[in-house]
Amino acid sequence: MAAIDVHQHLWPEPLLAALARRRRSPRILRHPDGWTLRIHGESDWPLALEDHDPERRAALLDEHGVDRALVAPSLPLGIEALAPDEAAPLLEAYHAGIEELPARFGAWASVALAEPDPAALAELLDRGFAGACIAADALGDPAGVVALGPVLDVLERHEAPLFVHPGPSPRTLRAAHPDVAPAWWPAMTRYVASMNAAWHAFAAVGRPAHPRLRVCFAMLAGLAPLHRERLVARGGGRAAADSHTFVDTSSYGPRAVDAVIRELGVDALVHGSDVPVVADREPALGAAVRVALRERNPGRLLTPATEEALA
Repeated sequence: MAAIDVHQHLWPEPLLAALARRRRSPRILRHPDGWTLRIHGESDWPLALEDHDPERRAALLDEHGVDRALVAPSLPLGIEALAPDEAAPLLEAYHAGIEELPARFGAWASVALAEPDPAALAELLDRGFAGACIAADALGDPAGVVALGPVLDVLERHEAPLFVHPGPSPRTLRAAHPDVAPAWWPAMTRYVASMNAAWHAFAAVGRPAHPRLRVCFAMLAGLAPLHRERLVARGGGRAAADSHTFVDTSSYGPRAVDAVIRELGVDALVHGSDVPVVADREPALGAAVRVALRERNPGRLLTPATEEALA
């Protein structure tokens, strides 16, 4: 079986060029000593363009023992939450550029959130995108899940998975960011809270409405599965995960991964590295866990179960 990383970021050249042409966030700016990324609600970040070189990244796959990687749109940029006329050229640049990458890279399609277009998503799935990546803020309450129901319907009909990743909705795009907060603040607060909310919102209304939809939550769903005891105490039922619900391991190490395995079972976890935001790393929980996270479980996430496999 192939070893798969379900969560990497690689900005293709057309997207980098489109971001460089912009005069407001999200944008990249060139300075004498390099490039800077500027987005709403976060500190400026240095941008290493070599991290997005396809040949260099393919070499990293070999170094990390990965046969295939899925590229996800970088949702914290807020592209999907922009007004339609601003979002459209950036999304087109992302999708067109991704299709030019080497065959070892698959990709998640990006979905405009101000005016979601189910037909446009269906076309992208027909073009070979593995599924759709949607911002956690857009799925962060039951109303948001219901509003995106037509998009989720398309995924379910195409037997394609949903990938939930931290990122703003049109409503939360311009959230205030205190100047005194350290650069890591959004990743440790807003991202975690939004993934937690999306996990519970999908369990409450998404799963009953879309029983066959396979869904994966980035970064262990912000450790939402570990709050099951509190959920029960507050009258929310057990909200147990099912065979169509997965979490990826991005940003976490062996202690957190082991805790979530004990709660959900190893079959619910898949390897997602978040490269190049963080370095690819092993949870070091043994060979059997490694095979499950990198080979067996990603295959189940990305490929619908056949009747033969279920027999």
